[in-house]
Amino acid sequence: MPWQARLDLDYTLQQGRTVLQHAHSGPLRVLKSLYPEGDAICHNVLVHPPAGLVGGDTLDIAVTVQPGAHALLSTPGATRFYRSEAGLAAQRVRLDLQPGSRLEWVPLETLAYPGCDALNQVDMSLQGDAELIGWDVCALGLPAAGQAFDHGRIAQKLSVQGLWLEQSLIDAADTRLLNSPVGLDGQRCLGSLWLASGQPLGRGRIESLLEAARTVLPDSGPVRVAATSPNPHMVVVRATAALVEPLMTVFQAVWAPWRAAAWGLTTEAPRIWRI
Repeated sequence: MPWQARLDLDYTLQQGRTVLQHAHSGPLRVLKSLYPEGDAICHNVLVHPPAGLVGGDTLDIAVTVQPGAHALLSTPGATRFYRSEAGLAAQRVRLDLQPGSRLEWVPLETLAYPGCDALNQVDMSLQGDAELIGWDVCALGLPAAGQAFDHGRIAQKLSVQGLWLEQSLIDAADTRLLNSPVGLDGQRCLGSLWLASGQPLGRGRIESLLEAARTVLPDSGPVRVAATSPNPHMVVVRATAALVEPLMTVFQAVWAPWRAAAWGLTTEAPRIWRI
């Protein structure tokens, strides 16, 4: 039988401390709230005990961050879309930020196994001066295990309401998309990293954030990467690579100076990334 799971997270600021209230159904949990940076920022790890999705499975995650609250969300491992024999497997994430709030959505990668039929969707809404740092990294197949992405498909949608949309359908049968120089050019990992604000960032902040990213981005090597500002509310880094590990390392390297430049915060990585 397919697994249906839902997790609702609501962060509020109470006497200087970001506090989580949550509800869940099905096999989807949140670990204990941690405060390695002090009371103002609540760190949580999302756990899916089955460790992967097959046809018919759904994960629905809804996050609301109330005014003044700041949360950081990650995962202990990759989101795995396994080979499907029973239709679509879907993960849908909704991030709603109220004025004056901050959220860092920094999960580990999504793995699209050969033969999967998958939907990976992240919809974001920013009110007022709310700000969000987030990323999405997808790896096609298991190259280290010799399992090429030679059949299957994954649909991806990333959107910030009214500001930005990335939407794609990656089908293993579409060799032109996968291998053409104007497509993925043989790379099997792709990712987007963004900082978005409900209000225009201003030219000075945009230039500062782009410079902070470009200072740590590699000029050559296994990751093809660039930073840009697609609109006055956002800066975005996009990358491709043959393997997921170097791409994720680059994104983590950008995350640190961005939160320092944007919010004046320390840059020590969450412990879960080092496990």
